[in-house]
Amino acid sequence: MKPGHDGAIAALDTSAAELIYSYEAEKDSFARYSNINPTTILEAAGRLDAIPDVFAVGGWHIGFNHDPVGYYGIAQGSDIASERTVFGRKVHFYSSTHERSHLWGSYGMSPFPSGMPCYALIWEGWSGDFYEIDENLQVEHRGKAMANPGHKYSFLYALADPKFALPKGHRIEDAGKLMALCAYGQIGSPDQDEQALIDFVLPSEVYPLAKEDLRDSPYYNIGVTHQKFTNLARRVSDAIFDSFHTFAKKNLTKGYPLLISGGCGLNCEWNRRWLETNLFSDVFIPPCANDTGSAIGTAVDAMRHFTGNAKIKWNVYSGQPFAHDQIDLTGLEVHPLDYGQVASALLDDKVIGWVQGNCEIGPRALGNRSILAAPFSKATHERLNRIKNRESFRPIAPVCLEDDVALHFDLARPSPYMLLFQKVLDSRLEAVTHADGTARAQTVSRNHNRRLFQLLTSFKAKSGVGVLCNTSLNFNGTGFINRASDLLTYARAAGLDGFVINDAFYLFKAGPSRCRADRKRPHKVGGAFLQAVAENG
Repeated sequence: MKPGHDGAIAALDTSAAELIYSYEAEKDSFARYSNINPTTILEAAGRLDAIPDVFAVGGWHIGFNHDPVGYYGIAQGSDIASERTVFGRKVHFYSSTHERSHLWGSYGMSPFPSGMPCYALIWEGWSGDFYEIDENLQVEHRGKAMANPGHKYSFLYALADPKFALPKGHRIEDAGKLMALCAYGQIGSPDQDEQALIDFVLPSEVYPLAKEDLRDSPYYNIGVTHQKFTNLARRVSDAIFDSFHTFAKKNLTKGYPLLISGGCGLNCEWNRRWLETNLFSDVFIPPCANDTGSAIGTAVDAMRHFTGNAKIKWNVYSGQPFAHDQIDLTGLEVHPLDYGQVASALLDDKVIGWVQGNCEIGPRALGNRSILAAPFSKATHERLNRIKNRESFRPIAPVCLEDDVALHFDLARPSPYMLLFQKVLDSRLEAVTHADGTARAQTVSRNHNRRLFQLLTSFKAKSGVGVLCNTSLNFNGTGFINRASDLLTYARAAGLDGFVINDAFYLFKAGPSRCRADRKRPHKVGGAFLQAVAENG
């Protein structure tokens, strides 16, 4: 279990060294970054046919619910093994630090064989550290490159945003927005104002940073889309990466592969740059690099403790199954799933919700809880951001047939988890081309996601392009939609043209301006009442 924010529960079968599932508390339309809730616990327990042999709980801050191990530590004493009684049965109990959850999660999920030495980078809100894991699974801390890199990165958005009124801290969701805004910054060296801000923020070990300490800064409440601020965002992003790169170039000289974990591992531009440093034989980032993967990491750490093995087999579609509860079919045409029919609807500029099987682990929609659209029009980009209730500067990601990626993008390698920036080579792809000409494409093969592969193949047969827009299927501020009734409420309120659930295609008869009464009525979503989507997203 991963307690606290981004709560999750994972189960491993150690005899097969395989992930059974990873259930994240925010999925099923609970608030983003939710703690573990009773629904998640009961659903996770219901998947198992016996009481587990080992219960493992990841560490968090000392004093947080009497956490005995805490956030930091990789050496002896940073884990605990004991016994407890659960439902009348004696079981093993294991707990290790949050730092170790990232380390062993990225190691256990990586494709590199057991015994291959690796470097590891954990960079997130709090941590900015490098490690070396040897052939005997011994870990050496190679050093701290920077304190609090993630917090510093997202703090910039708070500094410029007049709507951010708290004197200290930042908002977790602002990191992704800042990554989008960096693309609007002009290329060049820092000017005097930019360098002064970099010199103040980057060396600081203070947390949280105080916005009011920078009241005299030219960036204070300047507005996040102001050109002077987007230039700053780009400079600071480059300066953070350069600090880590300089450290790695000096201290990580053996050419081992690099494992990346922590929330900064979701920064696609930085991930691409790590690939291009040529310091490492390869780079691996798990799809749940942020804290959504910490439950898996603690489970791997426990497996390593009890069995000596720290490698697992896993599938990115190991989240919660979709709940197909009863829905009102009024105003809907229901068809058996026909990939050609869905492809034609997409080519006709319809926006379609797409649900298949279990949901993805990690925060990125990878074709099982997605909103799909044709990739050719700026108007589609604008419509999708309106549907998502997002700022207009936010990019829309593409999903592409793996075999065709080199036709459309400049990075001719698989990217199944949407974690790498690519330059867009195909001028037709206006809806998925960001301000700086980049995209963060997901690639799909038949083996990776058969149904999404078939849809892309059908769309290519009709349009000549095996690419679609792919953005997450969720109410604003919540995790993925995971039940039919919530999907229908969302589709009507947000203006989808239809949706697919497994083998059925639901198409609205009257177009998107329908059921206006639904827009004003509170509705139950994932066990919590939210105001109508039209009012608060």
